[in-house]
Amino acid sequence: MKSTMEMAEKKQRFESMFLIWSLLALVACTSATAAPARLGKHGSRHANFSASRSGKRGLANYFDGDVATFDDPVVRLAAIRGLGKFDGSVVAIDPGSGRILSIVNQKMAFSEGYIPCSTIKPVIAVAALQEGFVTRDSMIRVSRRKSLNLTEALAHSNNAYFEELGRRMGFDTVSKYARTMGLGELSGYEISQEQPGTVPSAPPAHGGVGRMSSFGEGILMTPLQLGALAASVENGGVLYYLQYPQTADRAEHFEPRIKRTLDIQGALPDLREGMRAAITRGTARRSNLTDDDQVAGKTGSCSADGSRLGWFVSYMDQPDLKIVLVILLRGHTYSVRGPMAAGIAGRIYRQLHQADYVTGQAAPAGAAPVLAASVAN
Repeated sequence: MKSTMEMAEKKQRFESMFLIWSLLALVACTSATAAPARLGKHGSRHANFSASRSGKRGLANYFDGDVATFDDPVVRLAAIRGLGKFDGSVVAIDPGSGRILSIVNQKMAFSEGYIPCSTIKPVIAVAALQEGFVTRDSMIRVSRRKSLNLTEALAHSNNAYFEELGRRMGFDTVSKYARTMGLGELSGYEISQEQPGTVPSAPPAHGGVGRMSSFGEGILMTPLQLGALAASVENGGVLYYLQYPQTADRAEHFEPRIKRTLDIQGALPDLREGMRAAITRGTARRSNLTDDDQVAGKTGSCSADGSRLGWFVSYMDQPDLKIVLVILLRGHTYSVRGPMAAGIAGRIYRQLHQADYVTGQAAPAGAAPVLAASVAN
């Protein structure tokens, strides 16, 4: 076991490296502004289009404009390094308090929302388990010669399985659980930039409730909403207001605020098993994480508005490292997919381990959460 002094020294080195990284990014931006590169014969539109098609951008571009004064420097550096040059966003949350530890590419994270792709499937799984439409061992036919149980359907993100669940439950039940678990409403407390996303009031015209249950058709979801949802899965059903301190006083006097407690405890063991299976033998294998890492997650891949989306939401549930990561990628190449986002999350988790990072220290010891009843809507 490393001593407290050794851990502090390592964290200080990471903070110094983050400062150097940020300064280099600033220099890169300044140089680009002072001496712009010559345009090719196709002009700047061609250059921007190429960057967009690759799904990657320059080092300094994707977090240029972020206000990160009170971000956790160790988490932010790990997120920036993990994301690399991909056009994407990373949101990191402490699931035991709802505190946002860092947001990389805040412009994307604070957008009006994106189609959830297959990250909607944990919501559908909870709804089906709670309402008695399925158990962990229930077999559902997904093709002429193949049937799956819930664990394998989550692990391999089987669309036919969740489309069938959606049809069995109906639109009203699917919509109710989406809203109960935080979609279609602000997930944060006094985060002025946040958008509420949308949950449709009627079955989507394209694919109906079946496609809504497999791809999230008709839903617009933000990375913050997905992060709050995942935090409730990790912590046993508490949906916290996400808080992103932007002043020294709020950072120092942070208090968790509970939005509501979800009555989903009976569904969580089966849901977690499927999300862990996604990591070890399913669509998130690219994370290169094992059972010993104690990570559960769900990928999502689809297209929207002419570009590809790659989602990955996960949480690490170790005694000293409990953290939720939401990765969202955008681009036009096949590499912009959920498995690639899972690989990015794996890199971030490993860097946090190398830094001996410990979560759960944001709130003062013994601080009690503020209940929703005392928070203005």
